[in-house]
Amino acid sequence: MNNLIENTISFVKEKLEGAEAGHDWFHIERVWKLSKKIAETEKCNTEIVELSALLHDIADPKFHNGDETIALTVSREFLESQHAEEDTIEQVLFIIKNISFKNRGEAPENLPVELKIVQDADRIDAIGAIGIARTFNFGGFKNNLMYDPNIEPKLEMSKEEYKKSNGTTINHFYEKLLLLKDLMNTEKGKKIAEERHDFMLLFLDQFYKEWNVD
Repeated sequence: MNNLIENTISFVKEKLEGAEAGHDWFHIERVWKLSKKIAETEKCNTEIVELSALLHDIADPKFHNGDETIALTVSREFLESQHAEEDTIEQVLFIIKNISFKNRGEAPENLPVELKIVQDADRIDAIGAIGIARTFNFGGFKNNLMYDPNIEPKLEMSKEEYKKSNGTTINHFYEKLLLLKDLMNTEKGKKIAEERHDFMLLFLDQFYKEWNVD
């Protein structure tokens, strides 16, 4: 591991100390490890992949009044302090800016493979058992209803509608989580996502059985 990666790990750990449990250092660590795993199957710049994975949630807009510029500023200042090359900084910032699910309609075509890898890793951590745990943790953090049979999921939301949405936690499965499997970029990402997707379907089936007590 090179010094820049080591220093980035230390920086992110310190920066995210006390963060909401679904977006803390452990989330970053999982995405970083998944990114490295996927990168083994792709021809890519592994340093860009690792740096982007480590910095992708350094200032998640959800916790900064929707401001998407803070993460870019914080990441640039850190990388400049580490004397990273400008080309490296630009590539990392591009990934941070375009990785989000809510920004998928704004992303340019022909995305670099490094973004595809980190995006897959981030989305994989949003599904499966970990994804379920993170979703309910964040729903509790926002004091959202767990489920209400009378509230329908909102499909095809605009970016602004998605950012302002305070629907139920179960509806979030239909509004985002169950869509992620078909948005994977890499073959490795698709394979991992398939298993986790199936687990979420089993969970939802069991959830409804327990909710609808006769």
